[in-house]
Amino acid sequence: MVFKRLLGSLGLGGPTVDTVLDPGAARPGGALTGQVQLKGGSAGFDIEHITLELVARVEAEHAEGESEGVVAFDRFTIGGGFRLAEGEQRSIPFSVPLPWETPITELHGRPLGIVLGVRTELSVAGARDKGDLDPLTVGPLPVQEAVLEALGRLGFGFRSADLEYGHIGGTGQRLPFYQEIEITPSPQYAHQVNEIEMTFLAHPGGMEVVLEADKRGGFLSGGHDALTRFTVGHQDARDWDAEVDGWIRQLVEHRASYGSHSAYGHGDPYAGHGHGHGGPYEHGDHHDDHHRSGPGMGTAVAAGAAGLAAGAVGGMVAAEVVDEVGDFFEGDEEDEGDEG
Repeated sequence: MVFKRLLGSLGLGGPTVDTVLDPGAARPGGALTGQVQLKGGSAGFDIEHITLELVARVEAEHAEGESEGVVAFDRFTIGGGFRLAEGEQRSIPFSVPLPWETPITELHGRPLGIVLGVRTELSVAGARDKGDLDPLTVGPLPVQEAVLEALGRLGFGFRSADLEYGHIGGTGQRLPFYQEIEITPSPQYAHQVNEIEMTFLAHPGGMEVVLEADKRGGFLSGGHDALTRFTVGHQDARDWDAEVDGWIRQLVEHRASYGSHSAYGHGDPYAGHGHGHGGPYEHGDHHDDHHRSGPGMGTAVAAGAAGLAAGAVGGMVAAEVVDEVGDFFEGDEEDEGDEG
């Protein structure tokens, strides 16, 4: 899906821009490659700079409820300082690093409902225009895929995924939002938890895995959330089924004795007792906007026998995700057209 638009700020006869990403899914921490293709207009123009901006559709929670918006999470200048002659065609290749925390948009080729984009901005003769917007596909790192596949083999199912604005205190999170992957419990844990929410926070040295369980309430105690954090290396060779099962057991059990305590009810689901590898998670400077519950914009997907279990019919899911992506980019294009 590529959008070609006249440079709105210059009007008819201005240069056009078309950004083409190289085929295949990018990876967090890896290179995003492609070409920006320019075509001169009815006169020569001085191209001051060409900038790529990574954007995401993100949810935010506030006192008035929930809202969605587009958040830019990285920006790269890849060229400029030349004159584009009348009718001239020029291709600018680029290779830029994706942030390690870039969200995953697909698993085994199936979309998760996360919407990312690459927006191209031209600065021409003192005027700026966001002239091209393209969807960005990101696949999981090997260690992320290993964790998700282990969950599938253990009988857990994929429910949805979304991006939440805010910061998870006590972690090394760098982006202004985090990805939440919502997972249905396996039959073994279905009587104890409603769902499990997983967040990957990758960095050059490895990855933090933050897990939250929305617990089922008992007769004398309301439901409450439990949260734990684990760290893994990118090259770790583990029995992932046993490792992940141990994580889930600890997540479900380590706060079970606090079920009747109000400090662990929904009013304050983030009270904790320290943090560390494989231990309870400390929320520290937890962001006020952070709220880890409820379904998001993601749509359940079928990921195959080796991945997460299906939560919906594949054909219907694919159509819904395509509609969401199309609406996001078309809406962004219309908004930008008004700026010119």
